[in-house]
Amino acid sequence: MKYRYLFGPVPSRRLGISLGIDLIPFKTCSYNCVYCECGATTHLTIKREEYISSKKIIYELKDFLKQKPKLDYITFSGSGEPTLNSEIGQIIDFLKADFPKYKVTILTNGSLLSEEKVRQAILRADLVMPSLDAISEKVFQKINRPDTNLKIEKIVQGLTDFRNEFNGEIWLEIFIVPEINDYEKELKLLKAAVDKINPDKIQFNSLDRPGTENWVKSLSQKKRREIISNFKNCSVEIISEYDSKKLKTDFGSDIESKILETIRRRPCTKKDLSESLGIHINEVSKYLKRLQKKQEIEVKNLKRGTFFKTKE
Repeated sequence: MKYRYLFGPVPSRRLGISLGIDLIPFKTCSYNCVYCECGATTHLTIKREEYISSKKIIYELKDFLKQKPKLDYITFSGSGEPTLNSEIGQIIDFLKADFPKYKVTILTNGSLLSEEKVRQAILRADLVMPSLDAISEKVFQKINRPDTNLKIEKIVQGLTDFRNEFNGEIWLEIFIVPEINDYEKELKLLKAAVDKINPDKIQFNSLDRPGTENWVKSLSQKKRREIISNFKNCSVEIISEYDSKKLKTDFGSDIESKILETIRRRPCTKKDLSESLGIHINEVSKYLKRLQKKQEIEVKNLKRGTFFKTKE
């Protein structure tokens, strides 16, 4: 069976082997983050609706999970903000009732957690991983470029309310964009917000693959460790590469071969590869990263976007 709304399992730097669920049409989001690996948001919105039928997603999950795959997590993520789908709670309830052995996690930007309906919908998840990159409104606008109805103060309060209601774990991701949110003033504001939210873990991240805007640069490990020193008395980690030794030797080898065969003929963007190979763009992104690490491909920024090609 060819799955339209599931992708993977894929190796995740934070979650091990993860089966992804995409509840939202490509690039429908409440943010238009400068660092997003999926590219610019084309439908910027905070309107919640059943963008993709929960029945269709549940049908695919039943078919896939009856094979009893070995997974570390089932992850609601994809190419947009998953909590925009008004039926996310129904799908979580299905997983907990029919496949309780699997842990469920939500990757979210946290922008809608000020809404009680959204918080209630995801309470049965095992792990929620919201992001929070800035506290001052100016920096928030610069990095996340949100829907005009979103204000950072309300978002922080939503995260705090969710912490008080949720019994699972919260891992808060802070994405550092050099020269934007790595200054002492913004870091102090972030630390005060973290103290209020009280997550189980803070995960610092920075660019490790092409983002939406070419001016976004990666952060050195040394600088990241300097930033961490501002978050004393917190459980903090730097998001690192997934240990490829934990993967089966044939994990993804067919996908990598297909990608190499395609870009050997002509350079392609992630979207080009996703559409031509019938592979979810998030899955394509994972394997492109692995091929880059093995130095088998290179990146070229052109007017139409970021292209990948085999090394000459």
